[in-house]
Amino acid sequence: MRPVHQYTVLPSLPPKLQRLQELAYNLWWSWNLDAIDLFRRLDRDLWETSHHNPVLMIGTIAQHRLEEAEEDDGFLAHLERVGRAFDRYLSQSTWFQKTHPERVKNGFLIAYFSAEFGLSECLPIYSGGLGVLAGDHLKSSSDLGLPMVGVGLLYQMGYATQYLNADGWQQEHYPRNDFYNMPLWLVRKEDNSPVMVELDYPERTVKAQIWRVQVGRTPLYLLDTNVEANHPDDRSITHQLYGGDLEMRIRQEILLGIGGMKALRALGIRPTVCHMNEGHSAFLALERIRQIMEEQGVPFAVAREAATAGNVFTTHTPVPAGIDLFPPYLMDRYFAKYLPGLGITRDELLALGRERPNDPNESFSMATLALRLAARANGVSKLHGHVARQMWQNLWPGLPADEVPIGHVTNAVHFRSFISGDMAGLYDRYLGPRWSENPTDITIWQRINQIPDEELWRTHERRRERLVAFARNELRAQLIRRGAPPGEIEAAAEVLDPEALTIGFARRFATYKRANLILRDPERLARILNDKDHPAQIIFAGKAHPADNTGKEIIRQVIHLARQERFRRRIVFLENYDLNIARYMVQGVDVWLNTPRRPQEASGTSGMKAAANGAINLSILDGWWAEAYEPTTGWAIGRGEEYADTNYQDEVESHALYDLLEKEVVPLFYQRGQDGLPRGWLHLMKSATEKLGPVYNSHRMLIDYMEKQYLPADRRYGELTAEGLAQAKQLVRWKAQLQKHWSKIRFVSIESADTAEHRVGQDLEVRAQIYLGSLEPRDVIVQIYHGPLDSSGDIQNAGLVDMAAVKALGDGSYEFSGLIPSRSSGRYGYTLRILPHNDALDGMSLQGYVLWAA
Repeated sequence: MRPVHQYTVLPSLPPKLQRLQELAYNLWWSWNLDAIDLFRRLDRDLWETSHHNPVLMIGTIAQHRLEEAEEDDGFLAHLERVGRAFDRYLSQSTWFQKTHPERVKNGFLIAYFSAEFGLSECLPIYSGGLGVLAGDHLKSSSDLGLPMVGVGLLYQMGYATQYLNADGWQQEHYPRNDFYNMPLWLVRKEDNSPVMVELDYPERTVKAQIWRVQVGRTPLYLLDTNVEANHPDDRSITHQLYGGDLEMRIRQEILLGIGGMKALRALGIRPTVCHMNEGHSAFLALERIRQIMEEQGVPFAVAREAATAGNVFTTHTPVPAGIDLFPPYLMDRYFAKYLPGLGITRDELLALGRERPNDPNESFSMATLALRLAARANGVSKLHGHVARQMWQNLWPGLPADEVPIGHVTNAVHFRSFISGDMAGLYDRYLGPRWSENPTDITIWQRINQIPDEELWRTHERRRERLVAFARNELRAQLIRRGAPPGEIEAAAEVLDPEALTIGFARRFATYKRANLILRDPERLARILNDKDHPAQIIFAGKAHPADNTGKEIIRQVIHLARQERFRRRIVFLENYDLNIARYMVQGVDVWLNTPRRPQEASGTSGMKAAANGAINLSILDGWWAEAYEPTTGWAIGRGEEYADTNYQDEVESHALYDLLEKEVVPLFYQRGQDGLPRGWLHLMKSATEKLGPVYNSHRMLIDYMEKQYLPADRRYGELTAEGLAQAKQLVRWKAQLQKHWSKIRFVSIESADTAEHRVGQDLEVRAQIYLGSLEPRDVIVQIYHGPLDSSGDIQNAGLVDMAAVKALGDGSYEFSGLIPSRSSGRYGYTLRILPHNDALDGMSLQGYVLWAA
């Protein structure tokens, strides 16, 4: 039955408790343990049943309980303390203000776009690591005081909620989110009507309203098409995260990118830097161009230069199969109305998203669009940067893979969101409070060795006991929901041993993550887990994508194995993995297991969360662990090998995993002194925390983004948009000249000393005659590309020497000269190349412009 009138009912808080509502609506509470304790103190059971949602909690709590709290001096003192901490957080001077005071008032603003944000379990609009990373990005942005806004979509049903049937097969359901009982609010105009944006879809115009989530100092704006003015099909655009077919995906990504830019404009927010977190939001680059064209009255080419200068793209995908691709017919269908505003042809639009621009059958790639329209791009670990450069080398034909302009900023995690209260207390006492304010300071983490072994171990044991109790309760609830026999439900109270070595594996159940690698030899695994004197146990958690039957089969395999009598007390699978389960696991396990198929793990962050809590990583050398591992930080499975035969790889690496468990991990854990303490294990815990702590925290990640990406992009955007886009216009004219004459330039001759042998310390002079035609030496860089030769006669580990134009020979020809240093003996070679040069390029390589002498 449809209502004739709608209204919102707000909680009725007593006067002394009014501050609770302000605190509830700012997600700062989600990483402040004292604030969490404050809400839990109101009603512990309701805090849990509300999924840690303070807005829902204070809206449904019994009025008499609020009245009791108003008369409770202890509670009021607690509220006052949390309120003071909140005020102090918002008012204190930040890293950004201290480090970059010149940028505070110059309009510098970053808009961070992501398809998902994992901020808290009470706001279920995330699916996994990408969303949690985005949430941590905003939290550290707030802590550091960066001028940033987030942009995303508000999903009515979020991502799939997981449950298992009697056979252990994953099922999904999609409970609807009640936005009016969540920590967010609708953005309204002065007349109280919602701020709306409109987008032209093929059938009709679609409206989206804007919700705001406050993440400390940082606002997050979320678009929502579930408004009455829309057609039912359009209201469903923001129903599910990663749900629906390919057409739903393009509808969502148009809303995120184009709609997100329109939303910022409607709110009066003018970012100088737009950061695309994965390719889902890449359409924002087109809308940014269109807005500049409309506001400045310039053509597409000029607006493109300006917009591109201020765009940053982060790729998280190490395999082509993970890229969003839209067939030409879908692009035609959804961009026919949009093209006139860009002033380009249909083929020119499609070329922006194709590796081979002239191939009419190639699909439109969102990652390719982002790489073509972002001046700065990065992978999310050192290894992933290398993989990404190889993966996208075709976009820069003629450029060696190691020079493809895709760098890396290794992912990291927001420590205060994941470190347990017990461990945070230890850190406060022995590291000092600055560990959370300035976690990048190496000297702070060196104080970890001041923590007494006994105190660290007792703290860790309490957290393992807490995890075991939580797992038992969760398993019992799962079995009841599944309709298990009473005997099986009662047995849930006996699973796991609070004193046994506990291994955690929790992440998406994608095939390449190989959750079943440790299950490959059940007999050997049974001997390891059931050792009478040195037992071990494994807790699994994670969801498969609703359409991934292979991933679901792996979950089913885990469940069936866990039901065998020999594993019943040693293996547990926790359903519906979310941030709450993640915290219990990373805070309570002894070992964090990660077994991806190298190099398919772009980064991974769960191991970082575990390490910050004192757990030790046992992982394949992939993603972040490839750069973080050393013998004093944990264990590596293998040595970074890659295999063509995946079955053989699984066989080799499963044996390596079992060997490590049998010979190193389990013995070290149970090697106890007379005082019962595992001194060797504790030494490794401290060593790993000391070395990983200052590096794999999201404050370091955000500072890296600031220095490597945001500040240079802001500076370049400012230069190109100044004085009526004068530099952008000049750059377009120069590129037109370059395109016209590039095909005519050539090497006429190359000369160097006749002798084939040179002594170390003697420079080799190289001279070249080059025909530039209508171009001038200032338009190009001529380089000597030199280095030792491998067994095939190819240059490896190349060095570069810029050659100088020493003489004009007339008729468009010039002589260039350069010196190759001879620093060590061996067989060497060189070749020459020509690249375009213009100060306005800011060091960026132009796609498709490189001429080699050989």
